[in-house]
Amino acid sequence: MNIMDLVYIVLAVLLVVIIIVLVQYNGLIKLQNRVKKSKANIEIYLNKRFDLIPNLVEVCKGYSNYESDTLEEIVALRANYKEQKKFSIGDVERMHDRLNQYLAIVESYPDLKANSQYLNLQKELRDIEDQLEAARRIYNDDVTEYNTRVETVPSNIVAKLFAFEKTELFQIDNAKRENVNVEL
Repeated sequence: MNIMDLVYIVLAVLLVVIIIVLVQYNGLIKLQNRVKKSKANIEIYLNKRFDLIPNLVEVCKGYSNYESDTLEEIVALRANYKEQKKFSIGDVERMHDRLNQYLAIVESYPDLKANSQYLNLQKELRDIEDQLEAARRIYNDDVTEYNTRVETVPSNIVAKLFAFEKTELFQIDNAKRENVNVEL
């Protein structure tokens, strides 16, 4: 075996390593972009939800005495979202809790429940909530796949080389999974 054969072997091994690194890097970038897209989809549904809130408020104002603290917090959260155009997972959970509490309060008013405008808005809100739940599930699936790639060999080596970080799953506390208890 001469020196040229050794050079060709080293070059071939180096080429294989470079190809592996490129494939792993591109795979991590694709997964990272899917996570970003999933998070953006959650933002879209949150926007749709927040656009319905003023309509719900106006319909409800004419029919019931609602709990002003809950409503004010929902409106404040909506205004904050409109200014920042971004929500943390904690903010989303808090908004979800407050909306559930508000809907539970409103449902105790029979005249309001029978109003077609309110029923339509409530149906739209529930549809958006279902879409938001599906978007959260997709986000968590994408995050899990991404985090797995960041932690498993050989992609974890590439992830460390290029500073890919694990991403947080969307989680709800156990206390928040229970039904909202509303006292009137």
